[in-house]
Amino acid sequence: MKKKQLIGLIVAGLVFVFVCSSSILVNNMSKQYESSSKPGFFNRSSYILPPVPHIAVVEVKGSITDSYTIYSYLNENYNHQDTLKLIDELKDSSFNRGILLYVDSPGGTVAASDELYLKLKEYTEETGRPVWTYMGEMACSGGYYIAMASEKVYANRNTWTGSIGVILSYLNYKDLYEKIGVKGVYFTSGDNKAMGAGDLDLTQQQQEIFQSLVDEAYEQFVEIVAEGRNMAVDRVKELADGRIYSAKQALNNGLIDEIATYDEVKETFSMELGGAIIYKPESKKTSRLRSLFAYVNKLKPRSDAEMLIEFIDSNRNGVLMYYAEPLF
Repeated sequence: MKKKQLIGLIVAGLVFVFVCSSSILVNNMSKQYESSSKPGFFNRSSYILPPVPHIAVVEVKGSITDSYTIYSYLNENYNHQDTLKLIDELKDSSFNRGILLYVDSPGGTVAASDELYLKLKEYTEETGRPVWTYMGEMACSGGYYIAMASEKVYANRNTWTGSIGVILSYLNYKDLYEKIGVKGVYFTSGDNKAMGAGDLDLTQQQQEIFQSLVDEAYEQFVEIVAEGRNMAVDRVKELADGRIYSAKQALNNGLIDEIATYDEVKETFSMELGGAIIYKPESKKTSRLRSLFAYVNKLKPRSDAEMLIEFIDSNRNGVLMYYAEPLF
């Protein structure tokens, strides 16, 4: 065997070993992170907060869900448990003066949106400190819901917001199953135990059951908006047909307080709280780790099955959502 061929084989072997090792490492880290809610390698249990009066920026970007994967981590998307922990730590900080909630989200699950809303309310009630919201490109449905915990709500002039409502969706692939000769078999303890299965049609009773769940979550949303905006329930319901509002439309309908730039809001908030600095809490160690594993993750090929599972999970099939359906 020629020397060049031998060197080529050695290099190819080393590359193969590196890629395989990276794939195993990322998969193991992902499983470790997803299976544990305790402080761990990827679980940021603490943040570095400045020992001076400060307003903390709490960012909510992406879908508001409690479902979190290593890919979300590497892309710096919303992490529900970390956000709740951050608010708790801000609540305990004697130097914290308030929270500036930055929202750029189409919404999320009913449960996660409500949990974040309640945590923000708890922060205000226990500390007496204000929460202001600034809306980025989108603050729809669950993204608008969490803003109702705020004393003031500001929006970029190009913000899309509103979408006050609830959606529950699921895929029905009964016709596909029939074409390929596949049939699901279910053993249940009641007529409605398998309702929502993708290969079964819904009965009239099951449709009414699902609609009742949607209606209950909708009433909760309306009450939250009525309280947050000091608005009559009937007036909220006139606005809450699921439509998206531009920033100007939202302002005219009393859904936000003002249209402004992010810098203007930060300056105003700082001045109102005696010149407190605006600070975005983040763990430096975690930031370095994210950069390292983001690079490793790019080297790992993802199978069609992995991408399909992530797509289905991101659409939260069969889960009550305060969510604006994506248009593109």
